[in-house]
Amino acid sequence: MNLRFHIITMTVLAVISDAILIPFYPQFFSARYGIDSPVHVGAYVAAISIAVMCTLPLWARVARRVEPLHLLVYTQFAAGTFSLLSDWAPTVEIYWVLSMLMFMCKSSYLLMYPYMMRLTPKEEHAATIGILSVVVHFGAIFGAVVGGFVLQTWGPRASIFAMAAGDYFQMAVCFYLIRSGKIIRVNTGEQALAEATEARRVGLLARLPILKLAMVMLMFDFSAYLIRPFFALYWQKITGNDSELLSGMAFAIPGVVAIVALRLHAWIRARGGELPDHTVGNLLLGAVGLLLHAAPDPFLVVLGRVLYGWAFFQIIVKLEVNLFRLSTPQRYAQDYSITNFFQNMGVLLSSFAAGAIVNRYGLHVPFLLAAGGFVLTALLDRLILKVPSAGHMEETGNAASAAPLKEPAHAN
Repeated sequence: MNLRFHIITMTVLAVISDAILIPFYPQFFSARYGIDSPVHVGAYVAAISIAVMCTLPLWARVARRVEPLHLLVYTQFAAGTFSLLSDWAPTVEIYWVLSMLMFMCKSSYLLMYPYMMRLTPKEEHAATIGILSVVVHFGAIFGAVVGGFVLQTWGPRASIFAMAAGDYFQMAVCFYLIRSGKIIRVNTGEQALAEATEARRVGLLARLPILKLAMVMLMFDFSAYLIRPFFALYWQKITGNDSELLSGMAFAIPGVVAIVALRLHAWIRARGGELPDHTVGNLLLGAVGLLLHAAPDPFLVVLGRVLYGWAFFQIIVKLEVNLFRLSTPQRYAQDYSITNFFQNMGVLLSSFAAGAIVNRYGLHVPFLLAAGGFVLTALLDRLILKVPSAGHMEETGNAASAAPLKEPAHAN
């Protein structure tokens, strides 16, 4: 088994452990601490984004001197330990502190994404990113379903233990790779010096394309994640069914669609076909899907989840392919930390907004605003980014859908 396989296994567990409670924080805080405020849930999810925003650039700087896999041994051990300590937290304030420390340490695993891309030839970037995106979706599927089952069957304490188990598993995989000699060193003293020299040479003007991309990512992530914190609650309301397992399955529909989309693309391209690849078209399709979410009809919501999942997959692959086209291998970690900062800013703003909107206007309004956000993202794409179509991306390799599922690799 090669390095790619181990990194993907580690990352799948990371995504799953992250996704266990994401759809269920309203239920979690209600069951554990008796807090039913939507504003509190929105603030908590926003605080997670702040924790990642503040610490990922720090980990990126540390990774200039320390191999990422060595770093992850310590950070994931700390993340798992803080997660277990949060189970002891007698008050919600102490839980906040311990769980935020956990997310700050956990965020270091995001370094695996640029690490993997540095080991991947440029012409394979688009295919690799498509696989990485599917891995994230698959992890979200399994995490949401597992989270709903664990919370419903064993309660909030078991959810915390499951999250900690994912962190310790990542630590164990990193330790195994180090001891087995499978790692590929990407940070030498000479490379670190070269990166520092380039960082001083590259000015704001040269970074402008990355900053433009980051702005589009911010708007896209704000819109996409505005609907996440209260979707499970919304589903339970419109169906009249309080099952966390069923709401977790509904939450995971976009992930299923992403996997189907990847396989469908591969099937069509294997037969010499061409698929339309239009950023604006996919964003507008996603906006329609979000509008369908607001209809208090489970069938229309499921249809909306399908359209949203298709659009989300297409856009996230396109944006991330452009990140690595605009960057250089020496700048991957730094440029990724920049775009990730803006993405987390979008999630942060959406989390605060979602809590306030639901508290004041109801559970259906975030879907309407998210649809408008997709339209604004399309305008930004045309005005400042102008992402090229698939036909202009051949120099970076085949489109993401051309990659086989049997060889995934993800570190996002």
